Amino acid sequence: MSTLMIYGATGYTGRMAAEHAKGQGMDLVVAGRNVEKLQALATQLDVPYRVFSPGAHAEKSLEGIAVLLNFAGPFAQTAQALMQACIEAGVDYLDITAEINVYRQAEQLGAQAARAGVMLLPGVGWDVVPTDCLAMQVARRVQQPHSLRIALQVAGSMSRGSALSVSEIMDAGLLARLNGQLVATPDAQPRHFDFGDGPVLCAPLSFGDLVTGWHSTGIPDIAMFVHVSGDAFPGGDLSLLPDGPSVEQREAHRARAVVEVTDADGSVARSVIETVNGYSYTPLVAVEAARRVLDGDRRPGFETPGRVFGSGFAETVDGTTITDL
Repeated sequence: MSTLMIYGATGYTGRMAAEHAKGQGMDLVVAGRNVEKLQALATQLDVPYRVFSPGAHAEKSLEGIAVLLNFAGPFAQTAQALMQACIEAGVDYLDITAEINVYRQAEQLGAQAARAGVMLLPGVGWDVVPTDCLAMQVARRVQQPHSLRIALQVAGSMSRGSALSVSEIMDAGLLARLNGQLVATPDAQPRHFDFGDGPVLCAPLSFGDLVTGWHSTGIPDIAMFVHVSGDAFPGGDLSLLPDGPSVEQREAHRARAVVEVTDADGSVARSVIETVNGYSYTPLVAVEAARRVLDGDRRPGFETPGRVFGSGFAETVDGTTITDL
């Protein structure tokens, strides 16, 4: 089988991914919960569609599918059920979430997935592909990597789906990895990171890298931070937000992240990765990840992008640069 299913294909980022996958000539099925929107998209792309909800008997809708790529957020409401359906149907599962609890669920389901010969690979979008790959690269620059610090820069307007996902991340509470274990860190303090324009204050936040970084690098102490600028994080009723930023808004704001790895002797290696806007990057890299899995780049069980595709995978999207500091 070589068929890709994009679930949540009528959403803001899912639609871009479906259009890109079709343009790449992939054998594609679009799927989701809204029949009218799916019919319109399927007609536009001249591809088949399937309508189903995550949950009981969802595996029946995966017949003939090799890879499911989930764009339907908040992922707390879709990922676990779709992962379980994929395990039962023998389908590899990918998604684009940054929600840490989804990574924890995937990690817990990893042994069951491995027995079924299924790969669970969350995070094939802007978070966590660039940071996961960069963490692996920076870790190699020190002799005994002991701690990993990752900071994301979020600039420009946020999509409705992302805002809802960030709410899920905030609801998970402040976490960090200490001595290899995820622990609550309610008193974690902001700290400064330099994304290339001078140090800026970044707030602690619990992204999926707290899980992927551990598996990809083996570094026992990991903390995550974020710098939000301008109108990036909206307030009020999130359901009233527009689908996402316009092409012009995306082009006005590139995406950056910093990775710092501290050696056991206290020395620090730092690098910055810069890409096209995260909303432009995600559909490109997610479809490329799915293409590679369809071509056989896969490892049953819970996995991370850097481990499956290598530490250079983030740079396969044009316009990506890495600066070692």
